[in-house]
Amino acid sequence: MFRTATDWLGVYREQVNALNVYPVPDGDTGTNMHLTMQSVRRELETADQHSMPAVARAISYGALLGARGNSGVILSQLLKGFAEAIRDCGEVDAAQLGKALRAAQKSGYGAVMKPVEGTILTVARGVADGAAKKADSADMVLENALFEGQKLLDQTPEMLPALKQAGVIDSGGQGYLYIVQGLLAALRGDDLPAAPEITSYAQQQFENEEFGFCTEFLMSEATRPIEEIRELVSPYGDSLLVVGAEGYVKGHIHTNEPDALLATVGRYGRMLKTKVEDMSEQHTEILGMTGAAARAEEEIPASGLVAVANGYGLVKQFRALGARIVSGGQTANPSVQDIVDAVRSVSAEKVVILPNNKNVLMAAEKAMELMEGRAVVVPTRTLGQGLGAALAFTPDTSAEELKDTMTEAAQAVTTFEVTRASRTTNITTKDGRTLAIAEGDVIGLQDDELVQAGGTPEESVLEMLGRGYDGQDIVTVFGGPQKTPEDLDALAERIGKVLPSVEVEVHPGGPDLYDYLVTLE
Repeated sequence: MFRTATDWLGVYREQVNALNVYPVPDGDTGTNMHLTMQSVRRELETADQHSMPAVARAISYGALLGARGNSGVILSQLLKGFAEAIRDCGEVDAAQLGKALRAAQKSGYGAVMKPVEGTILTVARGVADGAAKKADSADMVLENALFEGQKLLDQTPEMLPALKQAGVIDSGGQGYLYIVQGLLAALRGDDLPAAPEITSYAQQQFENEEFGFCTEFLMSEATRPIEEIRELVSPYGDSLLVVGAEGYVKGHIHTNEPDALLATVGRYGRMLKTKVEDMSEQHTEILGMTGAAARAEEEIPASGLVAVANGYGLVKQFRALGARIVSGGQTANPSVQDIVDAVRSVSAEKVVILPNNKNVLMAAEKAMELMEGRAVVVPTRTLGQGLGAALAFTPDTSAEELKDTMTEAAQAVTTFEVTRASRTTNITTKDGRTLAIAEGDVIGLQDDELVQAGGTPEESVLEMLGRGYDGQDIVTVFGGPQKTPEDLDALAERIGKVLPSVEVEVHPGGPDLYDYLVTLE
C-alpha cells in the first residue's frame, strides 16, 4: 500500500507544487512530500516485511530521515502516528486502520507548536473523522476517509486568506489525500493514472518578497529533550517544526539567521545533515515558470552544469556559478538516477557533471553513459576541486572543450578537510609519518588523503596549510554547521598571521560532518 501511495503521489507531484502558496509560495510541497514517501519506500525495501514492528519502524524512521520542507516534516509525523498505532498489531483490519489514521492526525497536530487550520492538519482531521465511521472493510474505511477529507480540503480557502487570494485549496492537504488515494488503489489493484497537465502556478499571483531562509537539520545523539530544542530555536523564526523518532531529531524553520540557528542547535547533538535555501530565490524560480514553453523554443546554451554538493554555503557558491545541484557528498552519495534526473532538468545541448567526491565518481560516469552522449564528467574528487572547475565553466563553450579546461582548473586547487575519526587506528602517511588516531579525534585530509591527526580543528587547518602552501594566492574557508561567524573570523586572523601574503575568504555553510573545508589556489 505504501509503495503504491508513493507512486500515486508522484503522478500528482507537480500539480501539488502548482497549488503551493502557504506558508510561503515556493512551489515545492509536492516534491517535498514525494521525497519523504520515497524515503519510506527505501526503508520498507530492506525491512522484514513479515514483521509488523519492522514495517512500522521503516515507515516512521524512513519518513523522518527523508522529510523535506514544512509539508514533509508534518507528513513524517502523520506517518509516525500511523506507524505507532500498528506496531504491535498482528494484523491491520478495518477497525485498526481507522485507529491508525486517527493516531496520525493526533501525531501531526502534536508536532506543531501553533497548529493552523486550513492546512494538511485540517485534512488529516477530516480523513480521521471519515475513517472512524462504521465500515465493514479496509476499502470502505479509506473511501469514508477520502470523502470527509475532501470536504474539509474544499473548505481550506475559507480558513486561510492566502489560499483564498490565490483561489486554490491547500497543497499539503491535497498531497495527503493523494497518499490516501494510493493506499486505496493498492487494495483495489488500480493502475496508476496519467499525470495531469499543469497550465498555471498559483505562486505567480504573489509578489517576490524577502521570505528569509528555509533551514532544516537532522541530528542524532541529542543531549536535550525535543521540547527543549524546540524552545531553543523558536526565537529564530516561524514555520517551526522540531520532531523526533527512532533516536533522531529533525528540525525545520523559516529564519533570517540560519548560521546562528545551526550553530546553536549543533551544541546539543551530532549534526548529520543541514539544508538552507533562500526562499526569495526559490520564489523567483517559480515566477520564472511563466512562459517556460516559449523560452524552450529559443536557442539553448551549448553547455549546462550539474554539481554534487552539500552545505548551504557551498551550494550557494555552485549555484552562483551556474550549477544545478544534486544534494549529496560524503556518507550521503546520490544515486545514478539522482544525477540523471538533474542532467535531464538542465536546458543545454550537453551537461558537465562535477561529482566532487571519489565515491560519487562512478555514479556520475554511469549517469553519463545512460545519457548517451548528452553529458561529460569532469572527475573532481573533492568539493574544492569542484569549485575550481566551476569557476572555469562558461555556458557558451562546448562540453567537450570545457572538460579539459575545467579538469586543469580543478587540479590547480588543493583541498583541506577537517573532520572526526570514526574509529581508532594507526595510519602511515605518504611522507612516512605514523599517525596514532583515536575514535573522535580531529583528523585532516589533503586532497582526500589523511595527513594530520589530533589537536583542535583550527590547529588542523593551520598545520595542513603550512605543509601545503607553495606560493598560492587565495585561501577560502567554509565553516561546518557547528562553526559560528566568530569562529571563522578568528581562524581567518590566525591564517593571516601564518601566511601574510595570501588573501583569506571565509564563508559559513560548509559540508555536513566537517568542521572546515579549506581551499588553496
